[in-house]
Amino acid sequence: MEYVEQRNGGYYVAGTRISLDSVVYAFLRGETPKDIQDSFPGCLTLEQIAGALEFYRANMAIVDEYLKHQHAEFERMRAEDRSRRPEFYARMEAARRTLREKGLLTSEPS
Repeated sequence: MEYVEQRNGGYYVAGTRISLDSVVYAFLRGETPKDIQDSFPGCLTLEQIAGALEFYRANMAIVDEYLKHQHAEFERMRAEDRSRRPEFYARMEAARRTLREKGLLTSEPS
């Protein structure tokens, strides 16, 4: 059985809208297959997760290169959006500062 399919320029758990990226990053953060399943209620079986992770292990160099490319593309789009909407991002940063000062925000967004 195929557990991963390539479509629209990306890798997905076969038959779902869940990206392989999501499963792999959760795994690399130390989440168990059950934790990953709980993150996608009703969407993934443990068998699909195990199959996706086996695909990752068998194709690690290709998938890692793909993830690196995806990350670079995300950062490019983020920078482009920030330059297009500086007022919005300034308001967001001001709101974060206020929340940090009140002790309501303890971690930085990625």
